[in-house]
Amino acid sequence: MTSQVPVDNRPTVRDIPPWRDPQRCPAERADALIAVMTLEEKLAQLVGVWVGADASGAGVAPHQHDMVDAAPDLDAVIRHGLGQLTRPFGTAPVDPVAGARSLAASQARIVAASRFGIPAQVHEECLTGFAAWRATVYPAPLAWGAAFDPELVEQMAARIGRSMRAAGVHQGLAPVLDVTRDYRWGRTEETIGEDPYLVGTVGAAYVRGLERAGVVATLKHFAGYSASRGGRNLAPVSMGARELADVVLPPFEMALRLGGARSVMNSYAEIDGVPVAADKALLTRLLRQHWGFTGTVVADYFSVRFLQTLHGLADGPAEAAGLALRAGIDVELPTVDAFGEPLRAAVRSGAVDEDLVDRALHRVLVQKAELGLLDEDWDALPAGAERLDLDDETGRQVALRLARQSVVLLRNTGGLLPLAGDLRVALVGPVADDPLALLGCYSFPLHVGVQHPAHGIGVEIPSLRAALTARLPTLTHAPGCPVTGEDTSGFAAAVEAARAADVCVLAVGDRAGLFGRGTSGEGCDVADLRLPGVQGDLARAVLATGTPVVLVLLAGRPYALGAEFDRAAAVVQAFFPGQCGGRALAEVLTGAVEVSGRLPVSVPRDAGGLPATYLSPVLGHRTQVSSVDPTAAFPFGHGLSYTTFDWTDATVVGGAAGVAAPWPVDGAVEAAVTVRNTGRRDGTEVVQLYLHDPVAQTTRPVVRLVGYARVPLPAGTAARVTFTVPADVTSFTGLRGRRIVEPGDVELRLCRSSADPVATLRLRLVGAEREVGHDRELLTRVRVEPAVGTGAPAGPALVDGVAGGGGPR
Repeated sequence: MTSQVPVDNRPTVRDIPPWRDPQRCPAERADALIAVMTLEEKLAQLVGVWVGADASGAGVAPHQHDMVDAAPDLDAVIRHGLGQLTRPFGTAPVDPVAGARSLAASQARIVAASRFGIPAQVHEECLTGFAAWRATVYPAPLAWGAAFDPELVEQMAARIGRSMRAAGVHQGLAPVLDVTRDYRWGRTEETIGEDPYLVGTVGAAYVRGLERAGVVATLKHFAGYSASRGGRNLAPVSMGARELADVVLPPFEMALRLGGARSVMNSYAEIDGVPVAADKALLTRLLRQHWGFTGTVVADYFSVRFLQTLHGLADGPAEAAGLALRAGIDVELPTVDAFGEPLRAAVRSGAVDEDLVDRALHRVLVQKAELGLLDEDWDALPAGAERLDLDDETGRQVALRLARQSVVLLRNTGGLLPLAGDLRVALVGPVADDPLALLGCYSFPLHVGVQHPAHGIGVEIPSLRAALTARLPTLTHAPGCPVTGEDTSGFAAAVEAARAADVCVLAVGDRAGLFGRGTSGEGCDVADLRLPGVQGDLARAVLATGTPVVLVLLAGRPYALGAEFDRAAAVVQAFFPGQCGGRALAEVLTGAVEVSGRLPVSVPRDAGGLPATYLSPVLGHRTQVSSVDPTAAFPFGHGLSYTTFDWTDATVVGGAAGVAAPWPVDGAVEAAVTVRNTGRRDGTEVVQLYLHDPVAQTTRPVVRLVGYARVPLPAGTAARVTFTVPADVTSFTGLRGRRIVEPGDVELRLCRSSADPVATLRLRLVGAEREVGHDRELLTRVRVEPAVGTGAPAGPALVDGVAGGGGPR
């Protein structure tokens, strides 16, 4: 007897393949497509192509010539489809509108070339803005950290994301969430700071902004990259599991949970002998099984092949591909190499299980479905592309606000700053009149543009000299020396200019570049933290004139400011503040805007006492058992203002005076303080909350940041700042390798910096030792309200977040 199957005769508009059906969930669409793909079609979705990449010449990275075809045959590559297009805007200068048209034409070729007509996912760098010609260049990440303002960073990222999506780009390779461990590392400028809570909160804000604009944020470099021996790029990492868990990993966890990042890029690092690109424990067990990440893991450029050529784990590209795929890497970037023919042959021979290919492919196709790239009505040319403007006034205003907030006043002896308009001012130093000295390594003008000088910078970048001259018309200028080299022939003119002035502004620091072509940036590591070239000698010569000196550091890392620099009456630090940075610095120096930045890294006193960030246990600080004093010249979190603030009435809400307030190991406490602007100028105070754990089962940092609030206050007004601190933020990795909240006495310290406590609140964590996991509370909540009986503070009266509204919505 034959069973009868009912036939659904309901009319349909037309039949479409299930993977094209937007009514189905992305996972179902991906599975339907995988089921009908050949191996060649599957592998094509796991690779990128870098059209236009140069395999020779001065602009290439080390080893790039080994793995990049100078002129790939796109038609041959895409006949089975294509996973990603690498940097169509960020490889050479191209007019934005012409670039969008060209990208749309390339996508049309890709769609037409293969059976399934799937467009490529397009990625670009976006660390200091969309890395494209004529795009706004924002401050570098160290400047984000110095601003202590996640909400503003989120606004910046949303602007960046909208411009990328409008150009046809789907994925951004940012933010960098590496916690700075050794300032000699050239990529220190790309990090947000040396504290995991600051990096995590600011980094998560960047992710929210980018993802809100519809662009996939890519967390990098996962993990340990910034802890290389000696601060040398790609050097091995000597790190225990506890340091990895408590310092390096938290920002990534925060950016995934609080930001919603959909992609992660592996680190080049090898940790305890295991390169991350082949580390299943990190890329699969921790990231996916423990943290629950479901997005894509993309390879940092060439890192799959590096398993063979640099690490010695594989005897050829096929074995390297198998190691990476098993570990959890889904997409090989920047261009097809080991995941191409070598991986195809390895699957055909049985050396690599095709199920691993399908696992990676599923993640890739789910993301493409989320981006609309599997939809029939997908349009290669975004709406508005013909009017594309990547450097509009709104973007420049955000860049300017962030640059202003990132300038840090380290010293101001006798109130020399702000500069009075009637002073005779000399501007000296090699970075004073160099617009590119304001930019980070991954900005388009430095990363790509310098290789194409005929095109020009592409955006307007007033130098510090140009911006100061507009405010101080009698300004005199003498560069004194170049950033690098031994040329001292300009010293005499610089010294004479300083001697003839009432005040000398001495601008020294870095010129970012790549692989030794700069003093800061990728591959531009240093042996110590002395100023590059003869800039230190220039500073000593100018300081010896007796003219009051304002030392301005425009740099990508903190440089040592030992006793010889104590003669500088004022010291200002700026970390590559972007295309509006010259104006922001001039406004701060002349008092047109308030100075409100705080140090995201400590400024060392000794050029060679390394590595030493503030996150050290007792024996990492000054002791009687060593003749070396690692105390910083200026500590993490330090920054002065042009006004004064008074802090009063610090309390644990509900606590009793003189008694350690109880704090349940599974609960929260509220710590509050009143901050009043007692000066004559409006200003912004950054209230910082640190945890001190005097007795624990493992050594702990003397203090570590667990909360902060950026509090703008008009002169004479006050605000009540309340931190709601979950016990989970006190957690650390205990003796058994598990993250715990440990009962016992602790302190919450309300501080102006990591070394400047204003009030200490004693508490006792009560209850049994408690193990916490990936679902633990990550944030200290902040509420800022007008203090009773005072005027309202500037800005929003109520803040529910990290700093200035930077918490999750």
